[in-house]
Amino acid sequence: MTGPNPVESAVAAPAGRGDAEAAAPQPDSKLSLWGILKAGGTVGFVIILLSLATVALAIEQALTLRKSVLLPESLAAQVRSALAARDGKQAVELCRQQPCLLSHVLLAGMAELEAGWSEVEKAVEDALAEQSARLLRKVEYLSVIGNLAPMLGLLGTVVGMILAFRTVAETQGAARAADLAEAIYLALVTTVEGLIVAIPALALYAYFRNRTDELTAEAASVAQRTLLPLKRRRSPAKPPAAPLPEGGR
Repeated sequence: MTGPNPVESAVAAPAGRGDAEAAAPQPDSKLSLWGILKAGGTVGFVIILLSLATVALAIEQALTLRKSVLLPESLAAQVRSALAARDGKQAVELCRQQPCLLSHVLLAGMAELEAGWSEVEKAVEDALAEQSARLLRKVEYLSVIGNLAPMLGLLGTVVGMILAFRTVAETQGAARAADLAEAIYLALVTTVEGLIVAIPALALYAYFRNRTDELTAEAASVAQRTLLPLKRRRSPAKPPAAPLPEGGR
């Protein structure tokens, strides 16, 4: 009876190890976007929702804060023509047919016509302040997101570090780097996600706020020019010059 050939055993052993290594799952070295998003966990999911809200708000404000929408030139020209023709009802009807920033301001001014021009100007200023606050109300949401996203990222960072230190405690300080990698990965991913959302949100907030202030200031100027026929109508006529006395010749 013959034993196993030592040469064949030596050859078969590496082959067996090679098959086992081939069958073992290999770590995925590719870094996919979905993998990064999924690594953020629950906190990362909330940050993603904030990013979608930022995009939606940016699109809405870009479509709303336009001069053609808030300050239509045709409306200003038509209302001024109607006021110049002393047709106040037509001017009011034109404003009601085109609800916008300018029409609200003009309606507020025309409503105080009987009280005098100073009251008209005050009504215009109050209406501008009210409409500006209304426009800024949604723009402020971008500021909230810009300040909230980094805080959520910091929360994810703290959670990740807690998990990492818990792993160290459970292994009594014998934790391997691989055991800590997932928790540290969570900490870093949520921090990056928070900053990625916060930076554009704050930039958009600054842009749309300045845009709102610019349109509000322009609305004040347009309203003053449009209501100018009312001011001329309310201004008292200058008395005729007194004739010179006979002895003054």
